Amino acid sequence: MNKMLDGIALTIGIIGAINWGLIGFFEFNLVEFIFGNIWLSRIIYAAVGLCGIYLLTFYGKTGRINGSAQS
Repeated sequence: MNKMLDGIALTIGIIGAINWGLIGFFEFNLVEFIFGNIWLSRIIYAAVGLCGIYLLTFYGKTGRINGSAQS
């Protein structure tokens, strides 16, 4: 279950990052293009934000074995 949640969060985070890249480079918002400027877009933005917060836990998972840093 945890691996599946990690994969879903990572996928949604990547989609969010690609959307921000499109906004930054081309001023094109893919989410609003697909779903319009309605409440569904806000739900998608909220999901991306929650996944970003969850992905912060990856910092604690990487490079550590039994609580000690790996060199």
